[in-house]
Amino acid sequence: MARNPIWKTITATLTSEIADGHYRPGDKLPTEAELSARFGVNRHTVRRAIAALAEAGLTHSQRGSGVFVTAKPTDYPLGRRVRFHQSLQAAGQIPDKRTLRIEVRLADPREAEALQLPEGASVSVYESLSFADGAPMALARSLFPTARFPDILTHLQETNSVTEALRRSGLDDYTRISTRLTAKAATATQATHLRIPEGAPILRSVGINVDSGNRPVEYGQTWFAGDRVTLTISPDD
Repeated sequence: MARNPIWKTITATLTSEIADGHYRPGDKLPTEAELSARFGVNRHTVRRAIAALAEAGLTHSQRGSGVFVTAKPTDYPLGRRVRFHQSLQAAGQIPDKRTLRIEVRLADPREAEALQLPEGASVSVYESLSFADGAPMALARSLFPTARFPDILTHLQETNSVTEALRRSGLDDYTRISTRLTAKAATATQATHLRIPEGAPILRSVGINVDSGNRPVEYGQTWFAGDRVTLTISPDD
């Protein structure tokens, strides 16, 4: 009875390990040299096995960086009420968020204009890294008028949720008044956080949220990993 080619055995092993969560979406697979040593085969055999994974849609190669487990794009609606946790939970994924930076500083002219602040006003800055099922999905920077929300950074540290932090600050609801999308190339820092190559495509969203009186409460920028999210335009809700 003919034995299966060794490359098929390697493909089956790696497929099983991906299915079992040993390698999660966005993770880099071992190098050809490492896989060759592990399975006791030459690199040509490893390349054939990796090619089969790619043909099955399980991995993708990034020149100069290696082979990565393919992440299923997350549908992320851009409607009047953009809520990170709710959007991911609705898509059947587990959301998480890590705080990267908090500080109070003077607003620059662009920020002051977006938040309708006078010259010399302060803003509270919150930067975070968002995850979907453990894979980094987006970097975000949110700015809030410090005078109106003096304790918002404390609330953000406690909750890691903009919606909950604003609620604790006395604002029960807010809506998106504008969103601007621009394609960008990832900087070295962005690439490190998002686990993508420097220069890889990312999508930047710039938005302004307002209260019921149309006063700006948040000016935010989000940088999405290009292959991990599908931005959808939602009807007014």
